[in-house]
Amino acid sequence: MQSLVECVPNFSEGRRPEVIAAIVAAIRSAGGEQVQVLDVSSDADHNRTVVTFVGDPEAVSAAAFAGIARAAELIDLDRHQGEHPRLGATDVVPFVPIRGISLADCVALAVRLGERVGRELGLPVYLYEAAAAIPERSNLADVRKGEYELLKQEIGVNAKRTPDFGPERVGPAGAVIIGARQFLVAYNIYLDTANVAVAEKIARAIRHLSGGLRFVKAKGFLVEGRAQVSMNLTDFTKTPIARVQEMVKREAERYGARVTHSELVGLIPQRALVDAAQWYLQLDNLKPEMVLESRLDAAPVAEPPSSTAFIDQLAAGTATPGGGAAAAFAGGMAAALVAMVARLTINKRKYADVKTRLLSVLERAEALRAVLTAGVAEDSAAFTEVMAAYALPRDTPEQVEAFTAALLIAYRVATEAPLRAARAAAEVAGLALTVAELGNVNALSDAASGAHLARAALIAAAHNVRINARELEDAPEAEGWLAEVDSLQNETEAVVAAVEAAVKARGSGAA
Repeated sequence: MQSLVECVPNFSEGRRPEVIAAIVAAIRSAGGEQVQVLDVSSDADHNRTVVTFVGDPEAVSAAAFAGIARAAELIDLDRHQGEHPRLGATDVVPFVPIRGISLADCVALAVRLGERVGRELGLPVYLYEAAAAIPERSNLADVRKGEYELLKQEIGVNAKRTPDFGPERVGPAGAVIIGARQFLVAYNIYLDTANVAVAEKIARAIRHLSGGLRFVKAKGFLVEGRAQVSMNLTDFTKTPIARVQEMVKREAERYGARVTHSELVGLIPQRALVDAAQWYLQLDNLKPEMVLESRLDAAPVAEPPSSTAFIDQLAAGTATPGGGAAAAFAGGMAAALVAMVARLTINKRKYADVKTRLLSVLERAEALRAVLTAGVAEDSAAFTEVMAAYALPRDTPEQVEAFTAALLIAYRVATEAPLRAARAAAEVAGLALTVAELGNVNALSDAASGAHLARAALIAAAHNVRINARELEDAPEAEGWLAEVDSLQNETEAVVAAVEAAVKARGSGAA
Protein backbone atom coordinates (compact mmCIF):
# COMPACT_ATOMS: atom_id res chain seq x y z
CA MET A 1 0.00 0.00 0.00
CA GLN A 2 1.40 3.39 -1.01
CA SER A 3 2.08 5.79 1.87
CA LEU A 4 -0.05 8.91 1.74
CA VAL A 5 0.51 12.06 3.79
CA GLU A 6 -1.40 15.33 3.82
CA CYS A 7 0.19 18.75 4.17
CA VAL A 8 -1.85 21.88 4.92
CA PRO A 9 0.43 24.94 4.84
CA ASN A 10 -1.10 28.30 5.80
CA PHE A 11 0.32 31.29 3.89
CA SER A 12 -0.06 34.89 5.05
CA GLU A 13 -1.63 36.14 1.84
CA GLY A 14 -5.29 36.16 0.86
CA ARG A 15 -5.67 39.33 -1.22
CA ARG A 16 -3.23 39.06 -4.14
CA PRO A 17 -4.30 36.27 -6.52
CA GLU A 18 -1.05 36.41 -8.48
CA VAL A 19 1.02 35.70 -5.36
CA ILE A 20 -1.24 32.83 -4.31
CA ALA A 21 -1.06 31.39 -7.84
CA ALA A 22 2.76 31.57 -7.82
CA ILE A 23 2.97 29.73 -4.49
CA VAL A 24 0.56 27.03 -5.60
CA ALA A 25 2.44 26.66 -8.91
CA ALA A 26 5.68 26.10 -6.98
CA ILE A 27 3.99 23.42 -4.87
CA ARG A 28 2.56 21.66 -7.92
CA SER A 29 5.83 21.82 -9.83
CA ALA A 30 7.96 20.47 -6.97
CA GLY A 31 5.48 17.72 -6.13
CA GLY A 32 4.98 16.61 -9.72
CA GLU A 33 2.69 13.67 -10.37
CA GLN A 34 3.26 12.28 -6.88
CA VAL A 35 1.46 15.18 -5.22
CA GLN A 36 -2.13 16.28 -5.74
CA VAL A 37 -3.30 19.75 -4.72
CA LEU A 38 -6.80 19.17 -3.37
CA ASP A 39 -7.86 22.62 -2.25
CA VAL A 40 -6.82 26.28 -2.15
CA SER A 41 -8.88 28.38 0.26
CA SER A 42 -8.24 32.14 0.60
CA ASP A 43 -9.78 34.73 2.90
CA ALA A 44 -9.22 38.45 2.27
CA ASP A 45 -10.21 39.56 5.80
CA HIS A 46 -7.87 37.06 7.41
CA ASN A 47 -5.38 37.78 4.60
CA ARG A 48 -4.53 34.11 4.61
CA THR A 49 -4.56 31.14 2.24
CA VAL A 50 -4.71 27.47 3.17
CA VAL A 51 -3.43 24.97 0.60
CA THR A 52 -4.22 21.27 1.01
CA PHE A 53 -2.21 18.65 -0.87
CA VAL A 54 -1.53 14.94 -0.47
CA GLY A 55 0.88 12.41 -1.88
CA ASP A 56 4.08 10.47 -1.36
CA PRO A 57 5.77 11.68 1.87
CA GLU A 58 9.08 12.78 0.32
CA ALA A 59 7.38 14.41 -2.65
CA VAL A 60 4.98 16.23 -0.31
CA SER A 61 7.95 17.47 1.72
CA ALA A 62 9.64 18.75 -1.46
CA ALA A 63 6.41 20.50 -2.46
CA ALA A 64 6.08 22.11 0.97
CA PHE A 65 9.66 23.37 0.78
CA ALA A 66 9.00 24.92 -2.64
CA GLY A 67 5.90 26.68 -1.32
CA ILE A 68 7.79 28.02 1.70
CA ALA A 69 10.62 29.28 -0.50
CA ARG A 70 8.24 31.02 -2.90
CA ALA A 71 6.23 32.62 -0.10
CA ALA A 72 9.43 33.95 1.46
CA GLU A 73 10.23 35.71 -1.82
CA LEU A 74 6.78 37.22 -2.35
CA ILE A 75 5.34 38.06 1.10
CA ASP A 76 6.62 40.91 3.27
CA LEU A 77 5.21 40.73 6.80
CA ASP A 78 6.30 44.29 7.51
CA ARG A 79 3.48 45.29 5.13
CA HIS A 80 1.06 42.50 5.97
CA GLN A 81 -2.18 43.14 7.81
CA GLY A 82 -5.01 40.72 8.50
CA GLU A 83 -7.34 39.37 11.14
CA HIS A 84 -5.58 36.04 11.57
CA PRO A 85 -2.51 35.70 13.84
CA ARG A 86 0.71 34.90 11.97
CA LEU A 87 4.39 34.41 12.60
CA GLY A 88 5.65 34.06 9.04
CA ALA A 89 4.96 34.37 5.33
CA THR A 90 4.45 30.62 5.56
CA ASP A 91 2.89 30.61 8.98
CA VAL A 92 2.32 26.96 9.78
CA VAL A 93 3.07 23.69 7.95
CA PRO A 94 1.47 20.57 9.46
CA PHE A 95 1.94 17.02 8.18
CA VAL A 96 -1.03 14.70 8.71
CA PRO A 97 -0.94 10.88 8.38
CA ILE A 98 -3.53 9.63 5.91
CA ARG A 99 -2.62 6.09 4.83
CA GLY A 100 0.33 3.75 5.33
CA ILE A 101 2.19 6.26 7.50
CA SER A 102 2.24 6.92 11.24
CA LEU A 103 2.21 10.14 13.23
CA ALA A 104 5.80 9.33 14.22
CA ASP A 105 6.73 9.17 10.53
CA CYS A 106 5.13 12.59 10.07
CA VAL A 107 7.19 13.92 12.98
CA ALA A 108 10.37 12.73 11.24
CA LEU A 109 9.17 14.37 8.02
CA ALA A 110 8.56 17.65 9.87
CA VAL A 111 11.99 17.58 11.49
CA ARG A 112 13.76 16.94 8.17
CA LEU A 113 11.83 19.74 6.46
CA GLY A 114 12.52 22.11 9.36
CA GLU A 115 16.24 21.44 9.17
CA ARG A 116 16.25 22.00 5.40
CA VAL A 117 14.27 25.24 5.62
CA GLY A 118 16.61 26.57 8.29
CA ARG A 119 19.73 25.54 6.39
CA GLU A 120 18.82 26.39 2.79
CA LEU A 121 16.37 29.29 3.20
CA GLY A 122 17.85 30.88 6.33
CA LEU A 123 14.46 31.11 8.05
CA PRO A 124 13.91 30.48 11.77
CA VAL A 125 11.89 27.29 12.25
CA TYR A 126 9.82 26.27 15.28
CA LEU A 127 8.52 22.70 15.67
CA TYR A 128 5.03 22.29 17.14
CA GLU A 129 2.33 19.75 18.07
CA ALA A 130 3.62 16.16 17.92
CA ALA A 131 6.95 17.35 16.47
CA ALA A 132 7.63 19.86 19.28
CA ALA A 133 11.15 19.46 20.65
CA ILE A 134 10.13 21.12 23.92
CA PRO A 135 6.70 20.82 25.62
CA GLU A 136 6.12 24.59 25.66
CA ARG A 137 5.86 24.55 21.86
CA SER A 138 3.23 21.83 21.54
CA ASN A 139 0.42 24.38 21.40
CA LEU A 140 0.42 26.47 18.22
CA ALA A 141 -1.00 29.53 19.98
CA ASP A 142 1.93 29.54 22.41
CA VAL A 143 4.47 29.42 19.58
CA ARG A 144 2.70 32.23 17.74
CA LYS A 145 2.15 34.43 20.82
CA GLY A 146 2.74 38.10 20.03
CA GLU A 147 2.96 37.24 16.33
CA TYR A 148 5.66 38.44 13.94
CA GLU A 149 5.99 41.87 15.56
CA LEU A 150 6.91 40.48 19.00
CA LEU A 151 9.17 37.83 17.48
CA LYS A 152 11.22 40.58 15.81
CA GLN A 153 11.85 42.11 19.23
CA GLU A 154 12.57 38.91 21.14
CA ILE A 155 14.46 36.58 18.81
CA GLY A 156 18.15 36.52 19.65
CA VAL A 157 17.37 38.19 23.00
CA ASN A 158 14.86 35.93 24.75
CA ALA A 159 16.14 32.34 25.05
CA LYS A 160 12.57 31.06 24.83
CA ARG A 161 12.49 32.36 21.26
CA THR A 162 15.53 30.37 20.11
CA PRO A 163 14.38 28.50 16.99
CA ASP A 164 14.73 24.75 16.57
CA PHE A 165 16.44 25.32 13.22
CA GLY A 166 17.75 28.32 11.32
CA PRO A 167 19.19 31.65 12.44
CA GLU A 168 18.36 33.64 15.55
CA ARG A 169 17.26 36.55 13.43
CA VAL A 170 14.14 37.32 11.48
CA GLY A 171 13.55 39.08 8.18
CA PRO A 172 10.38 40.20 6.39
CA ALA A 173 9.43 36.56 5.70
CA GLY A 174 9.21 35.91 9.44
CA ALA A 175 9.53 32.40 10.83
CA VAL A 176 7.98 29.06 9.88
CA ILE A 177 6.14 26.75 12.28
CA ILE A 178 6.37 23.11 11.17
CA GLY A 179 4.84 20.10 12.84
CA ALA A 180 2.80 16.92 12.72
CA ARG A 181 -0.72 16.29 13.94
CA GLN A 182 -3.82 14.23 13.38
CA PHE A 183 -6.52 15.49 11.03
CA LEU A 184 -7.87 18.92 11.99
CA VAL A 185 -11.17 20.40 10.85
CA ALA A 186 -10.99 24.18 10.33
CA TYR A 187 -14.58 25.31 10.79
CA ASN A 188 -16.13 28.78 11.01
CA ILE A 189 -19.64 29.79 12.10
CA TYR A 190 -21.12 33.20 11.18
CA LEU A 191 -23.65 35.14 13.29
CA ASP A 192 -26.32 37.67 12.32
CA THR A 193 -24.53 40.45 14.18
CA ALA A 194 -21.57 42.73 13.57
CA ASN A 195 -20.76 42.74 17.29
CA VAL A 196 -17.48 40.82 17.41
CA ALA A 197 -17.67 40.79 21.22
CA VAL A 198 -20.49 38.23 20.93
CA ALA A 199 -18.29 35.95 18.82
CA GLU A 200 -15.45 36.36 21.32
CA LYS A 201 -17.73 35.40 24.23
CA ILE A 202 -19.00 32.33 22.39
CA ALA A 203 -15.45 31.33 21.49
CA ARG A 204 -14.43 31.63 25.14
CA ALA A 205 -17.37 29.44 26.17
CA ILE A 206 -16.71 26.60 23.73
CA ARG A 207 -12.90 26.39 23.56
CA HIS A 208 -11.19 23.85 25.76
CA LEU A 209 -8.58 26.32 27.03
CA SER A 210 -11.36 28.31 28.73
CA GLY A 211 -13.20 25.29 30.10
CA GLY A 212 -15.32 24.44 27.05
CA LEU A 213 -15.37 21.46 24.74
CA ARG A 214 -12.36 19.17 24.55
CA PHE A 215 -10.42 19.26 21.27
CA VAL A 216 -11.86 22.66 20.29
CA LYS A 217 -9.84 25.83 19.72
CA ALA A 218 -11.86 28.96 19.04
CA LYS A 219 -11.51 32.70 18.53
CA GLY A 220 -13.89 35.51 17.57
CA PHE A 221 -13.35 37.67 14.47
CA LEU A 222 -15.16 40.29 12.39
CA VAL A 223 -15.29 38.99 8.80
CA GLU A 224 -17.19 40.63 5.93
CA GLY A 225 -19.16 42.72 8.40
CA ARG A 226 -20.31 39.71 10.44
CA ALA A 227 -19.16 38.26 13.73
CA GLN A 228 -17.43 34.93 13.13
CA VAL A 229 -16.57 32.12 15.55
CA SER A 230 -13.43 30.62 14.00
CA MET A 231 -12.59 27.12 15.21
CA ASN A 232 -10.11 24.30 14.85
CA LEU A 233 -11.50 20.90 15.84
CA THR A 234 -8.42 18.86 16.67
CA ASP A 235 -10.19 15.51 17.11
CA PHE A 236 -13.65 15.31 15.55
CA THR A 237 -13.96 11.66 16.63
CA LYS A 238 -14.00 12.73 20.29
CA THR A 239 -15.84 16.06 19.91
CA PRO A 240 -18.04 15.78 16.80
CA ILE A 241 -19.03 18.74 14.65
CA ALA A 242 -22.73 18.44 15.46
CA ARG A 243 -22.02 18.92 19.16
CA VAL A 244 -19.96 22.04 18.44
CA GLN A 245 -22.62 23.47 16.13
CA GLU A 246 -25.37 22.98 18.71
CA MET A 247 -23.35 24.57 21.49
CA VAL A 248 -22.54 27.63 19.37
CA LYS A 249 -26.26 28.01 18.53
CA ARG A 250 -27.24 27.85 22.19
CA GLU A 251 -24.53 30.29 23.28
CA ALA A 252 -25.54 32.71 20.50
CA GLU A 253 -29.13 32.69 21.76
CA ARG A 254 -27.91 33.99 25.11
CA TYR A 255 -26.85 37.22 23.40
CA GLY A 256 -29.85 37.55 21.08
CA ALA A 257 -27.93 36.30 18.05
CA ARG A 258 -28.36 33.36 15.73
CA VAL A 259 -26.25 31.35 13.33
CA THR A 260 -26.61 32.38 9.68
CA HIS A 261 -24.24 29.89 8.05
CA SER A 262 -21.03 27.92 8.49
CA GLU A 263 -17.97 27.32 6.33
CA LEU A 264 -15.04 24.94 6.03
CA VAL A 265 -11.48 26.08 5.48
CA GLY A 266 -9.73 23.38 3.51
CA LEU A 267 -11.04 19.84 3.52
CA ILE A 268 -12.96 17.59 5.90
CA PRO A 269 -12.92 13.80 6.25
CA GLN A 270 -16.03 12.05 4.98
CA ARG A 271 -16.39 10.35 8.37
CA ALA A 272 -16.90 13.72 10.08
CA LEU A 273 -19.83 14.52 7.79
CA VAL A 274 -21.27 11.04 8.18
CA ASP A 275 -21.14 11.48 11.97
CA ALA A 276 -23.01 14.79 11.66
CA ALA A 277 -25.61 13.25 9.33
CA GLN A 278 -26.07 10.31 11.66
CA TRP A 279 -26.66 12.65 14.62
CA TYR A 280 -29.03 15.09 12.92
CA LEU A 281 -30.96 12.48 10.92
CA GLN A 282 -30.99 9.98 13.81
CA LEU A 283 -29.63 7.24 11.56
CA ASP A 284 -28.67 4.92 14.37
CA ASN A 285 -28.01 1.99 12.02
CA LEU A 286 -25.70 3.92 9.67
CA LYS A 287 -22.52 1.97 8.94
CA PRO A 288 -19.47 3.02 6.83
CA GLU A 289 -20.15 0.33 4.23
CA MET A 290 -23.59 1.86 3.58
CA VAL A 291 -21.91 4.98 2.12
CA LEU A 292 -21.23 4.78 -1.62
CA GLU A 293 -17.84 6.52 -1.44
CA SER A 294 -16.65 4.04 1.17
CA ARG A 295 -17.33 1.20 -1.26
CA LEU A 296 -15.53 3.05 -4.06
CA ASP A 297 -12.50 3.70 -1.85
CA ALA A 298 -12.14 -0.04 -1.43
CA ALA A 299 -11.48 -0.43 -5.17
CA PRO A 300 -7.89 -1.22 -6.25
CA VAL A 301 -5.61 1.79 -6.60
CA ALA A 302 -3.80 2.21 -9.90
CA GLU A 303 -0.05 1.76 -9.71
CA PRO A 304 2.27 4.50 -10.98
CA PRO A 305 3.68 4.10 -14.51
CA SER A 306 6.44 1.52 -14.88
CA SER A 307 9.99 2.34 -15.92
CA THR A 308 9.19 0.95 -19.37
CA ALA A 309 6.30 3.40 -19.67
CA PHE A 310 8.60 6.29 -18.76
CA ILE A 311 11.17 5.26 -21.37
CA ASP A 312 8.40 5.03 -23.96
CA GLN A 313 7.26 8.55 -23.01
CA LEU A 314 10.85 9.76 -23.27
CA ALA A 315 11.14 8.36 -26.79
CA ALA A 316 7.92 10.03 -27.96
CA GLY A 317 8.07 13.20 -30.03
CA THR A 318 6.95 15.48 -27.22
CA ALA A 319 8.74 18.21 -25.26
CA THR A 320 8.17 16.42 -21.98
CA PRO A 321 9.54 14.34 -20.42
CA GLY A 322 13.00 15.45 -21.50
CA GLY A 323 16.60 15.61 -20.38
CA GLY A 324 15.84 16.97 -16.91
CA ALA A 325 13.38 14.16 -16.19
CA ALA A 326 15.88 11.62 -17.53
CA ALA A 327 18.55 13.07 -15.23
CA ALA A 328 16.31 12.59 -12.20
CA PHE A 329 15.44 9.06 -13.36
CA ALA A 330 19.13 8.14 -13.66
CA GLY A 331 19.79 9.67 -10.24
CA GLY A 332 16.98 7.57 -8.78
CA MET A 333 18.56 4.41 -10.21
CA ALA A 334 21.93 5.44 -8.76
CA ALA A 335 20.39 5.88 -5.31
CA ALA A 336 18.66 2.50 -5.66
CA LEU A 337 22.00 0.80 -6.40
CA VAL A 338 23.60 2.42 -3.35
CA ALA A 339 20.68 1.22 -1.23
CA MET A 340 21.05 -2.28 -2.68
CA VAL A 341 24.76 -2.48 -1.79
CA ALA A 342 24.00 -1.22 1.71
CA ARG A 343 21.32 -3.90 2.19
CA LEU A 344 23.70 -6.60 0.92
CA THR A 345 26.16 -5.52 3.60
CA ILE A 346 24.35 -4.67 6.82
CA ASN A 347 23.26 -8.22 7.73
CA LYS A 348 26.58 -9.92 7.00
CA ARG A 349 28.70 -10.86 10.04
CA LYS A 350 31.83 -10.05 8.09
CA TYR A 351 30.75 -6.38 7.96
CA ALA A 352 29.35 -6.02 11.49
CA ASP A 353 31.77 -3.21 12.31
CA VAL A 354 30.33 -0.99 9.55
CA LYS A 355 26.66 -1.88 10.04
CA THR A 356 25.75 1.36 11.82
CA ARG A 357 27.47 3.45 9.16
CA LEU A 358 25.78 1.55 6.33
CA LEU A 359 22.35 1.80 7.98
CA SER A 360 22.79 5.57 7.90
CA VAL A 361 23.80 5.39 4.23
CA LEU A 362 20.76 3.25 3.47
CA GLU A 363 18.38 5.71 5.12
CA ARG A 364 19.84 8.66 3.23
CA ALA A 365 19.96 6.78 -0.09
CA GLU A 366 16.27 5.93 0.19
CA ALA A 367 15.42 9.54 1.00
CA LEU A 368 17.37 10.73 -2.05
CA ARG A 369 15.77 8.05 -4.21
CA ALA A 370 12.35 9.45 -3.26
CA VAL A 371 13.46 13.01 -4.04
CA LEU A 372 14.90 12.03 -7.42
CA THR A 373 11.93 9.84 -8.32
CA ALA A 374 9.64 12.77 -7.57
CA GLY A 375 11.97 14.92 -9.66
CA VAL A 376 11.05 13.00 -12.83
CA ALA A 377 7.52 14.41 -12.79
CA GLU A 378 8.68 17.67 -11.21
CA ASP A 379 10.93 18.51 -14.15
CA SER A 380 8.23 17.71 -16.71
CA ALA A 381 5.67 19.81 -14.82
CA ALA A 382 8.14 22.70 -14.63
CA PHE A 383 8.74 22.76 -18.38
CA THR A 384 5.01 22.46 -19.00
CA GLU A 385 4.65 25.73 -17.04
CA VAL A 386 7.21 27.34 -19.38
CA MET A 387 5.22 26.29 -22.43
CA ALA A 388 2.01 27.52 -20.81
CA ALA A 389 3.63 30.91 -20.19
CA TYR A 390 4.67 31.20 -23.84
CA ALA A 391 1.02 30.57 -24.80
CA LEU A 392 -0.20 33.67 -22.93
CA PRO A 393 -1.52 36.58 -25.04
CA ARG A 394 0.75 39.60 -25.61
CA ASP A 395 -1.53 42.04 -27.39
CA THR A 396 -1.58 44.84 -24.79
CA PRO A 397 1.07 46.33 -22.48
CA GLU A 398 -0.73 44.73 -19.51
CA GLN A 399 -0.69 41.34 -21.19
CA VAL A 400 2.99 41.71 -22.05
CA GLU A 401 3.73 42.55 -18.42
CA ALA A 402 1.77 39.52 -17.22
CA PHE A 403 3.50 37.31 -19.83
CA THR A 404 6.96 38.49 -18.75
CA ALA A 405 6.20 37.89 -15.06
CA ALA A 406 4.74 34.43 -15.75
CA LEU A 407 7.70 33.45 -17.94
CA LEU A 408 10.22 34.46 -15.27
CA ILE A 409 8.35 32.45 -12.65
CA ALA A 410 8.18 29.44 -14.98
CA TYR A 411 11.88 29.58 -15.88
CA ARG A 412 12.84 29.96 -12.23
CA VAL A 413 10.91 26.78 -11.41
CA ALA A 414 12.35 25.05 -14.50
CA THR A 415 15.86 25.91 -13.26
CA GLU A 416 15.29 24.95 -9.65
CA ALA A 417 13.95 21.47 -10.56
CA PRO A 418 17.13 20.15 -12.25
CA LEU A 419 19.23 22.01 -9.68
CA ARG A 420 17.62 19.94 -6.92
CA ALA A 421 18.29 16.81 -8.98
CA ALA A 422 21.94 17.83 -9.43
CA ARG A 423 22.38 18.36 -5.69
CA ALA A 424 20.78 15.02 -4.91
CA ALA A 425 22.85 13.20 -7.56
CA ALA A 426 26.07 14.67 -6.15
CA GLU A 427 25.11 13.42 -2.70
CA VAL A 428 24.31 9.97 -4.11
CA ALA A 429 27.79 9.84 -5.64
CA GLY A 430 29.26 10.49 -2.20
CA LEU A 431 27.20 7.64 -0.75
CA ALA A 432 28.40 5.40 -3.58
CA LEU A 433 31.96 6.10 -2.49
CA THR A 434 31.10 5.04 1.06
CA VAL A 435 29.61 1.70 -0.04
CA ALA A 436 32.53 1.18 -2.44
CA GLU A 437 34.95 1.61 0.46
CA LEU A 438 32.99 -0.25 3.15
CA GLY A 439 30.30 -2.34 1.47
CA ASN A 440 30.06 -5.97 0.48
CA VAL A 441 33.00 -6.73 -1.79
CA ASN A 442 30.76 -8.91 -3.95
CA ALA A 443 28.74 -5.82 -4.90
CA LEU A 444 31.63 -3.55 -5.90
CA SER A 445 30.46 -3.35 -9.50
CA ASP A 446 27.05 -2.16 -8.28
CA ALA A 447 28.69 0.56 -6.18
CA ALA A 448 30.69 1.68 -9.22
CA SER A 449 27.59 1.59 -11.43
CA GLY A 450 25.75 3.74 -8.89
CA ALA A 451 28.57 6.29 -8.87
CA HIS A 452 28.68 6.57 -12.66
CA LEU A 453 24.91 6.81 -12.93
CA ALA A 454 24.95 9.58 -10.32
CA ARG A 455 27.65 11.37 -12.33
CA ALA A 456 25.60 11.05 -15.53
CA ALA A 457 22.50 12.33 -13.71
CA LEU A 458 24.40 15.33 -12.39
CA ILE A 459 25.87 16.23 -15.78
CA ALA A 460 22.47 15.97 -17.48
CA ALA A 461 20.79 18.01 -14.75
CA ALA A 462 23.55 20.63 -14.91
CA HIS A 463 22.97 21.10 -18.65
CA ASN A 464 19.31 21.80 -17.94
CA VAL A 465 20.19 24.26 -15.18
CA ARG A 466 22.53 26.14 -17.51
CA ILE A 467 20.11 26.43 -20.42
CA ASN A 468 17.19 27.55 -18.25
CA ALA A 469 19.28 29.94 -16.16
CA ARG A 470 20.13 31.87 -19.34
CA GLU A 471 16.56 33.16 -19.28
CA LEU A 472 17.12 34.54 -15.75
CA GLU A 473 20.08 36.80 -16.45
CA ASP A 474 18.76 39.57 -14.21
CA ALA A 475 17.95 37.23 -11.31
CA PRO A 476 20.63 37.47 -8.59
CA GLU A 477 20.42 33.73 -7.93
CA ALA A 478 21.18 32.68 -11.51
CA GLU A 479 24.92 33.33 -11.32
CA GLY A 480 25.13 31.46 -8.03
CA TRP A 481 23.23 28.49 -9.46
CA LEU A 482 25.59 28.27 -12.43
CA ALA A 483 28.60 28.39 -10.16
CA GLU A 484 27.05 25.74 -7.93
CA VAL A 485 26.49 23.18 -10.71
CA ASP A 486 30.05 23.74 -11.96
CA SER A 487 31.34 23.08 -8.45
CA LEU A 488 29.11 20.02 -8.00
CA GLN A 489 30.31 18.60 -11.29
CA ASN A 490 33.99 19.06 -10.43
CA GLU A 491 33.52 17.55 -6.96
CA THR A 492 31.62 14.58 -8.34
CA GLU A 493 34.31 13.85 -10.95
CA ALA A 494 36.77 13.53 -8.07
CA VAL A 495 34.37 11.33 -6.12
CA VAL A 496 33.83 8.96 -9.05
CA ALA A 497 37.60 8.70 -9.53
CA ALA A 498 37.87 7.77 -5.83
CA VAL A 499 35.16 5.13 -6.31
CA GLU A 500 37.11 3.60 -9.19
CA ALA A 501 40.25 3.54 -7.05
CA ALA A 502 38.41 1.91 -4.15
CA VAL A 503 36.82 -0.71 -6.41
CA LYS A 504 40.19 -1.52 -7.98
CA ALA A 505 41.97 -1.75 -4.63
CA ARG A 506 39.33 -3.85 -2.87
CA GLY A 507 38.72 -5.99 -5.94
CA SER A 508 42.44 -6.85 -6.11
CA GLY A 509 42.47 -7.62 -2.40
CA ALA A 510 39.45 -9.91 -2.68
CA ALA A 511 41.02 -11.84 -5.54
